[in-house]
Amino acid sequence: MTVRDFVFAARLPRVVFGAGALRRLPDEMAALGLTRALVLATPGQSALGERVAALLGDRAVGVFAGAAMHVPVASARAACAEARRLGADSAVAVGGGSTTGLGKAVALETSLPLVAVPTTYAGSEMTTMYGVTDAGTKTTGRDPRVLPRTVVYDPELSAALPFAITAVSLLNAIAHAAEGLYAPDRNPLVDAIAEEGIRIAAGALPRLQRDPRDMEARGDALVAAWLCGTVMGSITVGLHHKLCHTLGGSFDLPHAEVHAVVLPQAMAYNAPAAASAMARIARALQAPSAPAGLFDLGRSHGAPTSLAEIGMRAADLDRAADLAVKNQYPNPRPLERGAIRALLQRAFDGTRPG
Repeated sequence: MTVRDFVFAARLPRVVFGAGALRRLPDEMAALGLTRALVLATPGQSALGERVAALLGDRAVGVFAGAAMHVPVASARAACAEARRLGADSAVAVGGGSTTGLGKAVALETSLPLVAVPTTYAGSEMTTMYGVTDAGTKTTGRDPRVLPRTVVYDPELSAALPFAITAVSLLNAIAHAAEGLYAPDRNPLVDAIAEEGIRIAAGALPRLQRDPRDMEARGDALVAAWLCGTVMGSITVGLHHKLCHTLGGSFDLPHAEVHAVVLPQAMAYNAPAAASAMARIARALQAPSAPAGLFDLGRSHGAPTSLAEIGMRAADLDRAADLAVKNQYPNPRPLERGAIRALLQRAFDGTRPG
């Protein structure tokens, strides 16, 4: 194996993993010296937010159940205002990527330490990346302040997660690892973690389709999220993530579903310039082709395969292509407006990569 030159610096939270690990949250907060936590959740998970606040007892000052997809700037400002009003010394984000994203926005604005309790497989709890959407434009960046101090992974918290959400969330995780395999700043450790993360995620999907309450499979899914998120936190993302941020932030499409649809098409676009990465992905999937294997994995587990079925309008494809090439960024294949527009058409139609 030929090893490229690289520079690597690990930036990872403390991880507490296991069935029932949520019970350890008060001790983790105590170890961090945090005594006035604002618990964050979505409106749909407000009951879980209240449960976590009750578990923390005097260490919680309130619950803000206003997290929303793509972190609208209004919800971020409201959460920050609530943290200041209550004199919070920390934030605890309980839920999926929307809540983690809100926690990061709060941490960025207030410098409060963040603790994450993920209930899906987004993996963003492992990264210094953040994003906020304002007037249809999603702004992303990296800042060490948004990296959670501790992440509590408890498979029991996702036992009731509907399989449809499970599937797109795990495909979202796979996308993080797949891009890591052709990133300009990848290294042998990232390569190994990425391939293993894809393998575990793909293996968990059929088991959870058979039995969504399979705790061993739920645990594997969280391990996959941890590994794939660690990859994304260690590399520079490329075409796939840029397209997903554009489509999600500018056209208000659901985050994980966009990843599920775009991933096979972005892999097909980059395949001619990233043969080694595609070979690793195909091996992890036990498929002859990485792009087709990813498409088949999603389709066979009920994930959406076209932008049309998740709310994209054909009339917006030209604008999406323009936005996608507005700023150049590292990618194994050069970004060409015509080719990107063709990619988006295939994603809109749900065409299986050949």
